[in-house]
Amino acid sequence: MKNLLHEELWDWKTSGIALGIVFLIAIVFVKPIGVSTQFVIFDGIVWSVFDNDLITKDATAAKGYSSTNEYLNKGGGKYAKSIAKPINYSFIFVISMVVGGLLAFKLQKVKPHKEELTCPTVWSNKFGKSSAKRYFVVFLGGALALFGARLAGGCTSGHMMSGMMQTSLSGYLFAFGAFALAIPVAILIYKK
Repeated sequence: MKNLLHEELWDWKTSGIALGIVFLIAIVFVKPIGVSTQFVIFDGIVWSVFDNDLITKDATAAKGYSSTNEYLNKGGGKYAKSIAKPINYSFIFVISMVVGGLLAFKLQKVKPHKEELTCPTVWSNKFGKSSAKRYFVVFLGGALALFGARLAGGCTSGHMMSGMMQTSLSGYLFAFGAFALAIPVAILIYKK
């Protein structure tokens, strides 16, 4: 096997196997992976800076904390507790994803050209070389995906990847719905 960290970019098969192993280890030893909830927790942390009454210790709540916001009070104060005590597995996992991605990029000898990182060829061939335009569209797409994920009560990693690994019907239905929409939209946008 080649030294993947130093010789070349990982191909889709190697990346997929590595991702599957990470998800399996997480499910076996800790809990299923899902990260969109941490955006809610982060919002709550920022909100609580301006509203001291948002989160309170509550001995009657299942998790020991409650919130004046009904959404943050879900699950017996589960979100409220995470806002009050944000240093937990999920928070560290999200930070680790960012640090791990940066570390993996830095350790690779062969790196994509800067132009390919800011404005990939598939994008520039269709929409031009404006990286600002691409960043706007990517941000908008990410915001819509996050809104949809929270509306559905989970995210692609929680519903699709962790869910399918646990043979959850909702995971398979989510994956089907995601690809049933993504493939026609990609064909419509790129027409190839």
